[in-house]
Amino acid sequence: MLERIEQVVRAEGERFGPIGQMADILAAWPGAVGPAVARNAWPARLARDGMLHVTTSSSTWAFELGMAEAMIRERLVEALGESVPKGFKFAPGHVPDAPEEDDSASRARPVDPSDLERAEAERITAPIADAELRARVIRAVAAGLARAASDRAL
Repeated sequence: MLERIEQVVRAEGERFGPIGQMADILAAWPGAVGPAVARNAWPARLARDGMLHVTTSSSTWAFELGMAEAMIRERLVEALGESVPKGFKFAPGHVPDAPEEDDSASRARPVDPSDLERAEAERITAPIADAELRARVIRAVAAGLARAASDRAL
């Protein structure tokens, strides 16, 4: 029964041209762009000319995603095939609240700090006199720097 309803809804959506593709785009968006981007940018509408208008939480996000448009397109092609939008327009606007999700898996994901992150952690913790405490704090700071870097990655 649900498959028949889905077919009817898709058929109705296809009457409107590219607008009918929005359901597929919305479903593919979080997986294609990742959780950090999905929290800060969301497809708002698909124009008749095939351009996908994406609202962002700030002008900074709009700028950054504009610079990453080719990568976003590539990832959406993987998810949607050739029915990917012909282009993107990013602008600040309303971004819906992300659903509550269990992010314990992402927190459990180990991070491997780079040498640069370790060096920065050592610089930050240099004033700590206790060697054992400093070593523990260095590991924590380096892991925090690595986690922050991985969360920013597209």
